[in-house]
Amino acid sequence: MRQRQTATCCAVSFALCLCLFAGCQSIRKTTPPTLFSHKLRREQIVVHSDFELTGHQRLVEELCGQRDLLAGKLGIPTTDMPIHVYLFADDASYHDFLDVRFPGFPQRRAIFVETDAELAVYAYWGDHVAEDLRHEVTHGYLHAALPRLPLWLDEGLAEYFEVGRNQHGLNTPHLDHLRGIEEFRPDLSRLEQLTSAADMTQRDYAESWAWVHFLLESDVDKSHLLTDYLADLQQGAASMLSTKLQKRLAGPELALVEHLQTLR
Repeated sequence: MRQRQTATCCAVSFALCLCLFAGCQSIRKTTPPTLFSHKLRREQIVVHSDFELTGHQRLVEELCGQRDLLAGKLGIPTTDMPIHVYLFADDASYHDFLDVRFPGFPQRRAIFVETDAELAVYAYWGDHVAEDLRHEVTHGYLHAALPRLPLWLDEGLAEYFEVGRNQHGLNTPHLDHLRGIEEFRPDLSRLEQLTSAADMTQRDYAESWAWVHFLLESDVDKSHLLTDYLADLQQGAASMLSTKLQKRLAGPELALVEHLQTLR
C-alpha cells in the first residue's frame, strides 16, 4: 500500500500493494476472465480491459520500456514472468469489482497483487492512470526479479519510477512534504523495521523515495551502493542497507538532507 499526495491537489490519494514479502496478505482468488473482453499483450505486459484499447498503445509501450529502465538503472535481471494489468474504463466499475473481489479493503486508485499464480495490477482509466500504472507495474518487475525486497525499498523505488523516464526520479510532492517537516531527520534503520504497508505514513513513503533518489541521483554517484545491495539480495543476503551506508559513507543522514536541499 502507498499513501501519498498527488502533484495536482492537496488531498491524499492511495494505492494498495498486496504481496507476500511486503508484509501484506497473499490473495489466492482468480480473476473472472469474462469481465475483460479486450486483451493486449506486449512483451511482459498483458493488459485485460473492459474497453477497447485502440489509441492507448503508447502507454502500454511505456510500461514495457519500464523493464529495461529498471534493469539498466538497478542492475537487476529481467524475467519473462507476465505482469497482468486489469484495466477498467471508469472508477465506478473498478470499485464495484474491488468491493466484490477484495471486500473490506479501503478505496484505492490502483492496486498490485502478488499470488502464487500471477503478478497483477488493477486500475481504472483516470487522470492519473499513467502515474498509477508506472508505480504498480514497477512493483511487478521488482517482485519478478527480487522476491524478498524490503518493504521500504519496494515502495521507494516505485515512487521513484512512477514519475516517468525523463524526470530523473524527482517526485515533487514527496520533496515538498519532506521540506515541510521542521528539522527533518531521516532514519533508514527505522524504515527497515517496517513490515506492513498499513503502518507506512506519508512521511515513510516520502523518506523511502528520498533515500532512493539520493543513491541514484546525487551529485557524487552512489548508485553502486544500491546496485551492490540489490545484488546481495538476489544471493539471499539479509544484511541491512543502513549498515552498509554507515560503513561506506560519512554521515549518510546529513548527506541525504543536503541532497534534498539541492533539488528544485
